Amino acid sequence: MSWFEKILPPRIHRSVSGTSSKRVPEGLWVKCPACEAVLYKEDLHATLNVCPKCGHHMRLGARARIDSLLDTDGREEIGAQIRPMDPLKFKDSRKYPERISAAVKQTGETEALIVMAGTILSVPAVLACFEFSFMGGSMGSVVGERYARGVQHAIDKRMPFISVTATGGARMQESLFSLLQMAKTTSMLHQLADAGLPYISILTDPTMGGVSASFAFMGDVVIAEPNALIGFAGPRVIEQTVREKLPEGFQRAELLLSKGAIDRVIDRRQLQSELAHLLALFTRQPIETVAQSA
Repeated sequence: MSWFEKILPPRIHRSVSGTSSKRVPEGLWVKCPACEAVLYKEDLHATLNVCPKCGHHMRLGARARIDSLLDTDGREEIGAQIRPMDPLKFKDSRKYPERISAAVKQTGETEALIVMAGTILSVPAVLACFEFSFMGGSMGSVVGERYARGVQHAIDKRMPFISVTATGGARMQESLFSLLQMAKTTSMLHQLADAGLPYISILTDPTMGGVSASFAFMGDVVIAEPNALIGFAGPRVIEQTVREKLPEGFQRAELLLSKGAIDRVIDRRQLQSELAHLLALFTRQPIETVAQSA
């Protein structure tokens, strides 16, 4: 220890030495990818991961999405017991079961889709939400089966069905089994329509591949979040194919709205009340708490 450190007062000495200095805990702050504002994480959670400075919609997990839309009481999860298998014994750089295990450990979920029956501001509905953090929200056999069971539950209980997509498309590790889910899910939606029940599709960032090519655009009402990336192939793949620079805003929600591909673009913070009004119109049921939440 130098003579200078010896004569420092104890409080200053501790801060210099660093042996007991206080550090700011990690994970308290989030930087907005759009405006680069530094945001307190708890404040960001309160706005449902929407930047309060510029309105940029960051991705939201499936459970958080369900909590933002469904009422707390009377929830019933559908198909949670169904788990993925590996009939093809698929292996790329890693075995498929290893990828599943890693995704389960990372997210705490058992698959990329969570289906929940409940109420939205007192109006009954079945809600299916994709978890993008689980293997990119890819659609495999379990996703298709949970989706189909959710639709069947809606038919049996005479409830509207809502899906919230956040996915890269079909799951390559399941090959043809994954592609078959496109037909399976769309056929179930035809049964829902035959039963005279509404289907609302909500597209978030990103909605791509086999999901966008199947049930994502089949809704009686198709809603998107602001600036959500929506399409089949990604912009970089398209640019490499056509060898041209794509226009700004290509495959974004606002462009799709202007071309008539979707019906509405709604801010996430207003989505619950807007959905409740839509469902009330479809089902002719009263909304008890919309005025309180608006």
